[in-house]
Amino acid sequence: MRHWLVFIFLFSVSEVFGQTGVLLITDSNYVYRSLGVALQNADHVYKLDLSKRKLKSFPADVFKLKHLHDLNLSHNKIKGIPAEIGQLSELQRLNLANNNIDSLPDEIGKLHELRFLGLNRNDIKILPPAIGDLESLEVLELWDNEIEVIPDEISKLTKVQKIELRGILFSEEEQNRVHTLLPNATIYFSPSCACKF
Repeated sequence: MRHWLVFIFLFSVSEVFGQTGVLLITDSNYVYRSLGVALQNADHVYKLDLSKRKLKSFPADVFKLKHLHDLNLSHNKIKGIPAEIGQLSELQRLNLANNNIDSLPDEIGKLHELRFLGLNRNDIKILPPAIGDLESLEVLELWDNEIEVIPDEISKLTKVQKIELRGILFSEEEQNRVHTLLPNATIYFSPSCACKF
C-alpha cells in the first residue's frame, strides 16, 4: 500500500512541477511578469506583463506563447512591432502605450480576437488600412501620437465603442470625417486646429 502512495505522490509532483522541475501554473488569470518563467510554461501562459522594463525592442520570444490573451509592453522604449505579431492569434488585449513606436505592420490586422489596442504616447504617423481588419476591437487608444489622417478602413470596426484621439491635432473636417466613419463609437478629440494637411 505504501508503494502505491509513494507512486501517486511522485506522479502528482511530476504533474504539478512538470519535467523541468518548474511549477506549472495553469490558472488563466495568472499574470506572468518574467518572460523566462513564462517560456518554461509556454502552453499555459495567457497574460504577460513586461511593462516598465526599458526594453528597446519587441521581445521575439513572446511569439512562442501561442495562447497569449493579454500582452502588456507599455512604458518601454520599443521602436517597432515585428510582422510576427500576427502569429498571436488568440490575443485579446495589447498594450504598447508609452513607447517609441512609429508605425504598425499590416499583420496587426490578423489579430481578429483583439478587443483592446493601447498605443497612447508613441510616434505613430500613419495607421495601416489593415487596422480595419480588427473585427473584434472595442477600444482603440491612440492619444498623443503624430497621426494626420485616419484611414477609411476604420469604418469596418463595427464593434468599436471608444476611440481615444486626444493630443492629436486634427482639423475640424477630419474630426467630422472620423465621426462619419464610426457613427456609433464614442470618439475623444482635442479641440480642432485650423491646420491643413
